[in-house]
Amino acid sequence: KFGLDLDLPGMKVAVVAHPPIFGGTPKSIDDKAARGIPGVMDVFEIPTISRGTAVVVVADKFWTAKEARDQLSIDWDFSRIEPADTEQLRAKYKELAATPGNVAVTRGDPSVLDGISVANRFEAEYEFPYLAHTPMEPLNTTIRFDGDHAEVWAGSQFQTVDQMAIAEILSLKPEQVTFHTEMAGGGFGRRATPDSHVQREAATIAKRCKGIPVKLIWTREDDVQGGYYRPMFAHRIEIGIGVDGMPLAWRHVVVGQSIVAGTPFASFLIKNGVDETAVEGAADNPYEIPNFTVTAHHPTPNVPVLWWRSVGHTHTAFVMETLVDELASRAGADPIAYRRKLLKPDEKKLRGVLDLMDEKSASWRNHLPEGHAAGVACHESFGTNVACAVDVSIQNKRPKIHRVTVAVDCGTAVNPLTIESQFQAGVSFGVSQLMAKGAITFKSGHAEQNNFDGYTPPYIIDAPVAVDVHIVPSTEKPSGCGEPSVPVISPAVVNALFRLTGKRYRNLPLLSL
Repeated sequence: KFGLDLDLPGMKVAVVAHPPIFGGTPKSIDDKAARGIPGVMDVFEIPTISRGTAVVVVADKFWTAKEARDQLSIDWDFSRIEPADTEQLRAKYKELAATPGNVAVTRGDPSVLDGISVANRFEAEYEFPYLAHTPMEPLNTTIRFDGDHAEVWAGSQFQTVDQMAIAEILSLKPEQVTFHTEMAGGGFGRRATPDSHVQREAATIAKRCKGIPVKLIWTREDDVQGGYYRPMFAHRIEIGIGVDGMPLAWRHVVVGQSIVAGTPFASFLIKNGVDETAVEGAADNPYEIPNFTVTAHHPTPNVPVLWWRSVGHTHTAFVMETLVDELASRAGADPIAYRRKLLKPDEKKLRGVLDLMDEKSASWRNHLPEGHAAGVACHESFGTNVACAVDVSIQNKRPKIHRVTVAVDCGTAVNPLTIESQFQAGVSFGVSQLMAKGAITFKSGHAEQNNFDGYTPPYIIDAPVAVDVHIVPSTEKPSGCGEPSVPVISPAVVNALFRLTGKRYRNLPLLSL
């Protein structure tokens, strides 16, 4: 049973008509047709956290509420809003990426880069779009408010934060809110919002419908167009190569919205104007680069953003691991041996997973059929070190992932079967940023996608045929396993594609090969 399955005696269902551009407000509402549909209980306005003012329909059943919402005639006011536009943002981000931002980290003398000959320098630019989470179970929360107590049913990743938000809306103490954590049909970060906007909407509705349990449901279209996306990012990197083929200087600029700005997390995650979640995996990368700097710009377009499974590592790992692979290729070196040489001396865990991955994948990597190529990547996130090797071919102009070998050091393996399943599933989830057929784009403030026809996740044929997971024995404290599998798959596949096509792919998703 999931939160969406909950059925309580006398329960009503609510849906919300959000403004089609974030922050809009209704100038006028004609709800006569909606109220005339049998089963409709109420139609009223509510404030929202980031979407402006919305219009709620409460009815006896979901479909009744949805049909009534479709009958609403709303004249929206967008006069005080700067609408987001993807093409304009791309140009702005590209311009920002060409200038230094706030310093996240610097060591050595990055200006050494300017003295390196053109023959030993190269530049790379990367682009990553807004991504929706699209969990299979639509967002929902059910609340029954009795005046001095509330009972909540939600598939939440942030129960404490959500409980406090609901209590605030209902003028209760948190202990007066009983919170039932329901099974969630996917979350990936979408059910962990610092502002608890879905729960706040549900509480506002429940406050009006005192004594009646009300289930708020966001439809698929509400979710895809509802914001709280993985931010759009741009990277620009300049690298100077030493006589030994190793990077001597590295200048890296990251451009993208801050996820935590304006939230309680800002006080400890934003330092020197840099959101750590935007540069994690790059600023703290494991490689020995003597003259190194990462800076960041955080523009503020009118689009609500949120973490997406593995947060900043979704894009930083892709950049770092494809560039290190490119450096290995330029040096004529084996990509695994090159990484071993480039790793900092104290990166024993990452070296260990590279060694285990090399051992477990050597038999197939060294005997690939014609038209196949191997790619590798390694990364540390959430305290867990991961190395990944893939066997890739091209079928119907799309990557076909025949095999994945993963080595993981997550400290003490409390339940090896759980670790194996988390990594098998996480690798498949990581493919969704690699081969989704589309991204979230904006035109004049409107999200251009609204369902799986325009924002299409990978199909089962895109998932790896086999994923072998190997765990490094350890007695150290356990570390994360839900997210560290996600960042490594995309760079490993793209590194294999380079060996098949000779092209470097710097933008995701891969729309064509």
